[in-house]
Amino acid sequence: MNIYQILKQSQRLRVSDRQVVPILSGCENVNRLLIIIWSQLGDFDNLEYAWWLQRKSANLQKLGVTIRAIAIGNHASGKKFCEYTGFPAESLFVDPDAKLHRELELYQGLTWKFPLLNKGQNAFLNLMFMCAGIGSPGTLAEVLRGYTGDQKAPQLIGDNEVIHAKPLPPLKGSFFNLAGGKGFQRPFELATLRLRNMTQVLSNWSTYVPNAAYLTQRGGTFLFDHQGNLLYKHCDRGILGFAENKSDPLFFLRE
Repeated sequence: MNIYQILKQSQRLRVSDRQVVPILSGCENVNRLLIIIWSQLGDFDNLEYAWWLQRKSANLQKLGVTIRAIAIGNHASGKKFCEYTGFPAESLFVDPDAKLHRELELYQGLTWKFPLLNKGQNAFLNLMFMCAGIGSPGTLAEVLRGYTGDQKAPQLIGDNEVIHAKPLPPLKGSFFNLAGGKGFQRPFELATLRLRNMTQVLSNWSTYVPNAAYLTQRGGTFLFDHQGNLLYKHCDRGILGFAENKSDPLFFLRE
């Protein structure tokens, strides 16, 4: 399977202008091309991934990395995602039925069939099993890392930054110093950011998830050089599995 050729031949709706165009348009002479295949736009993985991209945006620009993301959703979910995360709408394309995910043979997640349930209900129940670690290796450990902290990961919330993650009261970044210090990912720090994302998605569920049938579908990350040669590949195997290195999700861009 030639991943680059599949991407080169694919057209999807671009969120910025609602035009159906080749997803690699404007990428002909770039230094490095980062292609992110996201799951359903209401998936917490994608909100977290976009947060890391925003955090590292200056470095990515310095390295000459051009980004294109294709996610399961429609124009409304793409627009809401960009408004919340700050991800550029001109770099996001939407695929309403996960056709590109199937072409790239990405992990569909659990697909168990339950009697008397429709596709969306089946997918939601399968998603619950995956959140419990079934058919989703590493998920429970990653959830736990959000609460216990990570000495190998950077500090996620600045000391003077205020986080609004309902139902918690507004929390200043320095509050997390009480859980063990500063300069690294403190206990409860990542869990708080995830709570904020969860509140955002659940408050706008029908917008973020226009079709629940694809809730379990996972995504992938592909990095190409200027000639279309594949430099890095990571295919998600479960919930919260968007990064090979959980402590430093964009580590591969330094290689």
